[in-house]
Amino acid sequence: MTPPREHQAGPFVAFKRHVRAEAVPGEAAFVLSDQGVTVLRGAGIESLVPLLDGSHTLDALLRAASATMPVAEVGRALRSLAQANLVGYRHGGAEPAGADPAGGDTALAQAYWDRAGLDGYEATAEVRTAPVAVIPVGGVNAAEVRAACAASGLNAVEEDADAPLALVVCADYLDPGLRSVSRRLRRQGRTWLLARPFGADPWTGPFFSPATDGPDGPDGPCWSCLAHRLSEHRAGELPVQRALGLDGPAPRPAPTLSAVRSLGLQCAVLELSKWLAGLRYPEQRSVCVLDSLNLSTAHHTVLRRPQCLDCGDPSLVARRTARPLALASRPKAEGTGSNDRAVCAEGILIENRHLISPVTGIVTNVRPVPGLPDGLHAYDSGHNLALRGHSLAGVHQVLRARSGGKGATATEARASALCEAAERYSAARQGDELVIRESMAGLGAAAVHPNTYQLFDERQYADRARWNALQPPFHRVSRPFDPAAETEWTPVWSLTAGAHRMLPTSTLYFDTGTGASRDGLWADSNGNAAGGSLEDAVVQGVLELVERDAVALWWYNRLSLPGLDLDSFDEPWLAATRSALDRAGHQVWTLDLTSDLGIPVVAAVSRRTGGPGEEFVYGFGAHLDPRLALRRAVTEMVQMLPAPGGSGTALPGQPQLFADPGQTGRTPASWRYAGRNADLLDDVTHLRTLLESHGMELLVLDQTRPDVGIPVVKTLVPGLRPFYARFAPGRLFDVPVRLGQRNTPTAFRELNGVPLPL
Repeated sequence: MTPPREHQAGPFVAFKRHVRAEAVPGEAAFVLSDQGVTVLRGAGIESLVPLLDGSHTLDALLRAASATMPVAEVGRALRSLAQANLVGYRHGGAEPAGADPAGGDTALAQAYWDRAGLDGYEATAEVRTAPVAVIPVGGVNAAEVRAACAASGLNAVEEDADAPLALVVCADYLDPGLRSVSRRLRRQGRTWLLARPFGADPWTGPFFSPATDGPDGPDGPCWSCLAHRLSEHRAGELPVQRALGLDGPAPRPAPTLSAVRSLGLQCAVLELSKWLAGLRYPEQRSVCVLDSLNLSTAHHTVLRRPQCLDCGDPSLVARRTARPLALASRPKAEGTGSNDRAVCAEGILIENRHLISPVTGIVTNVRPVPGLPDGLHAYDSGHNLALRGHSLAGVHQVLRARSGGKGATATEARASALCEAAERYSAARQGDELVIRESMAGLGAAAVHPNTYQLFDERQYADRARWNALQPPFHRVSRPFDPAAETEWTPVWSLTAGAHRMLPTSTLYFDTGTGASRDGLWADSNGNAAGGSLEDAVVQGVLELVERDAVALWWYNRLSLPGLDLDSFDEPWLAATRSALDRAGHQVWTLDLTSDLGIPVVAAVSRRTGGPGEEFVYGFGAHLDPRLALRRAVTEMVQMLPAPGGSGTALPGQPQLFADPGQTGRTPASWRYAGRNADLLDDVTHLRTLLESHGMELLVLDQTRPDVGIPVVKTLVPGLRPFYARFAPGRLFDVPVRLGQRNTPTAFRELNGVPLPL
């Protein structure tokens, strides 16, 4: 006989409160919940169901059930029911049939927590007794928030109460008042939930917790980690803030309905309730955005920034820059589409998908470029950060006013777009870079004069006011550099000399509109590259420098160069691309721009068949493998195709855009190419040695951001020509003569007066 319940120690075994069981003699037992029906069959199962009413301990239950079924079978049945979250321990014992001593709301709440896999009795008690401090920021009505909490049974208290959990409610996640609140709560070791329940799209989360029971433990992110990403997405508001004299975001309309406002508040209350009940799950470290128009939600994960000023080590970037650049053996990825990379395109996307988010990503979205012919691929990844700090009118003059990616497949193009976004984001000045304030004369031999790589001619400086008024940003002439004036310098590692060189910081990082640099110089994207590894990025950066040097030699000297015999490049992707372009009415041809360096450089040019004869689209590519140089040029040209109804760039009087008919078309055998190295470090060594043989030095700045992770570098080779209008003496005039492309150097006044449209 089973002893009475009051003589048992407990805990008691029972069906969870969110299910109901019915036994049909001779048939089966049915366990019903809002998630479905579980059917239990077997000898004696009907006698087991009535015993699971919360009046038996496990031992008592086994004894009672053993009268009709083997103990081992009883154990198996209980394990299966427990694994299905249908049976568990209950500390409160049985509840009389038809009675609800705790009240209807309490019973339903206990059933809810049971359904969530918790002990409903304990969870309900914790939710109703644990204090929650309500902290309003930015004029929020705290009484309204506390009332919403109380309506759901939460013990909401005043903001100055010493509660271990807090709800911080604001009208804007970038309200400057949140900084002091965040620092205070972190210092006190308190967990808090951030919420903006107002507006058409209420925001809830994340939980910020310096305690070990937080979603990320004591090393989780803080509000500053989130604010940094949010600020990047709202950088366009800075002029408004400055104009209005605000220290934070300008107030914005918050269109809403009473129902939406209530829904936003209750979302925050629900998250607090789940936290108090003991639920922990990954989405608690996310910002949950509720679209009130379609009732969809999206979660945006907040990750810790290792270099965060408040919760990390803000010296990380500077310390890395001060160290020698350490490269290592890096095998190239296996499989097609890797493009001689350390990680294939699919791997890049999988590993870095968290970087794409309109709330917490470095890029809001990566979307297909509209209007491309079927079968061609290019993706857009947002504004070109290399143009930040320039006037809006100047930005509109630039063809590549947005960042994007190219590829022979959609996956390649998406990965390329994400990497370019990472490249531009990482190269934008963020305030934690290593900076030394000194004059060039004071630094001595380690300092590199910026014009050794910017390469302006003295005559350009003399004419800069007139020229700059007519040109888009990257073709403008900077102010002459003053070696005697104090400026900001950053160390850059010389792979050639094995030592640091000092370069003006303003030429290495994109301006973020802070006005930090006063030397009149600016950075461009020449030599900036991202990759699956540091070695990968270095190779891509150097190849871009080689490519743009060759483009400058060709364009500004108006060189007539041979084309490529595309039929000799037996590539399925090329055949498909040419077919797609032909169907869309685009004629395409290619040019061999390879310079004295011998690295294959290709230009792909296109114009619409039957359209204006002097409107062109083009792309460039360089690679040790001529097939990959061609692939890069063609896919970049595709990326630049105009939208339907648009046109290319009008370039009358530019005969160099056409292949020289007197020269034989190039084939893959036209270049000396002994086969691919299996390791990217071997490619770096090859490129460095090649540049050294031409008397040039390879400089590299590691711009990888710890919170991004995608390796990013800026490579510089003083002497190599960017494809901007830079006309200082050097390779621009000497190489065409050395290669026999010209008999004498082009006179300064005879250089192509049309800067390459970018």
